[in-house]
Amino acid sequence: MVVLHTTIAILAVVLLILVTRVDPVIALVIGSIYLGLTAGLGFDGTMTAIAEGFGEIMAEVGLLIGFGVLLGSLLFSVGALQKLVEKLLRALGPGRLPYALAAALSAIFPSIYVDVQLVLAAPLARSAAPRMGRNGLAMMGGALTAGILVGYVFVVPGLGTLAIAGLLDVPLGTMLVYGFVIGPITALLTVFLWGRLLKRGFWNAAKDETGGAELEPTGGAAPSPREPDGAGGVATERETVRTAPPLTISLLPIVVPLLLIATGAITEAAGVESSVLAFLGDPVFALFVGLLGAYVLAKRTLGREQLGEAMSKGFNSTGQILLITGIGGSLGAVIGETGLDKVLGGFFSADAGVPALVTILLAWLVAAVLHLAIGSISVAAIAAAGILAPIMGSLAIPAEVLALAIGSGALFALQVNSNFFWMFQTLLGVTTRGALKALTFVTALASVVSLVLVSVVSFVV
Repeated sequence: MVVLHTTIAILAVVLLILVTRVDPVIALVIGSIYLGLTAGLGFDGTMTAIAEGFGEIMAEVGLLIGFGVLLGSLLFSVGALQKLVEKLLRALGPGRLPYALAAALSAIFPSIYVDVQLVLAAPLARSAAPRMGRNGLAMMGGALTAGILVGYVFVVPGLGTLAIAGLLDVPLGTMLVYGFVIGPITALLTVFLWGRLLKRGFWNAAKDETGGAELEPTGGAAPSPREPDGAGGVATERETVRTAPPLTISLLPIVVPLLLIATGAITEAAGVESSVLAFLGDPVFALFVGLLGAYVLAKRTLGREQLGEAMSKGFNSTGQILLITGIGGSLGAVIGETGLDKVLGGFFSADAGVPALVTILLAWLVAAVLHLAIGSISVAAIAAAGILAPIMGSLAIPAEVLALAIGSGALFALQVNSNFFWMFQTLLGVTTRGALKALTFVTALASVVSLVLVSVVSFVV
């Protein structure tokens, strides 16, 4: 009965989000309450499990997510991504740009919101597309898809990565090491395979592109002037934006935390005991250093008003992300209290004869199905991690491999029930059919590519 009620709870969450358009936070709470009551936890036990699960995951990733969101908001405000893409275009030429763009988006900028990355990069991609030949727009669209979304689920400090690692209690340094390898490789292989398909006639510009006017590059590294405010005043660029810093300086708030976390992970693996290195390599401290650097950079680059706006946007987004991540932890805690972990653990465990590759495939499948139904990579990843976290100890694979498998599955086939799909279609200048190819198909391709890579990793860890 526990398995039946858990299935009903998960289906209810999916249907509430997909059919009735209920907010994921509310849907996850309803599913958690239903499962707790039907599993015999009682009213007090159910609410205690929900509260404790929320608190535990917040202790794991609350500060990490908060610092990461604020960091991304500030870097967006100073225009670091525009400058990087423009430099890549000038240095590499249009032929190599898709690979460089995918690698940069997945490895360097995963802390920035995916929709912000899309808003910034889409005009630059469209302006570069005509210089790349007949399939230029398709190639750049696939590169944007692979770079932005692969980084989101694999590379620290991508918010999807932080949530999965927190729910599965995987050290962030460990996720950094594996994700920094699998993420960019997945993005590059996906772009390569996508390019081969385009050469075979997979793209039809007449049917897959809207034919709208090409967008010009935004040129400047700093944000554009604000629109007139409600009081009728207009903040001009001269008043709000100062001299933009060099690109190398703009990237330091991302690079420095990654180096600190990597150093901590390497020294820990080498058996070096140092309280100073442990402190410097602590992910919370490392991301705070990045946030502090981004704040100083933004304060010197932007006017006071724009700096305040950037921080306010970050704070507003943090609340929603923390809530949905915490409630995902609540669902996992309720599942843990029901005893489902023992039932599923007996099925998935190595003693039951289930090979590691089958376990990886099943974890991938759970996340993929949830994503197809819900339409949100983050919600699918959080829900899948919450479902599998209680039985993680009995699985035949390490926690980090399980985390990678969930991220891989959550990436599968982003499609029309996601607002990102419609943003992509509009900003890139493609039809719905074109978006189904350059976004839905490419995320499915990246998901399968990463599944193969995760399976290979399982043989060496």
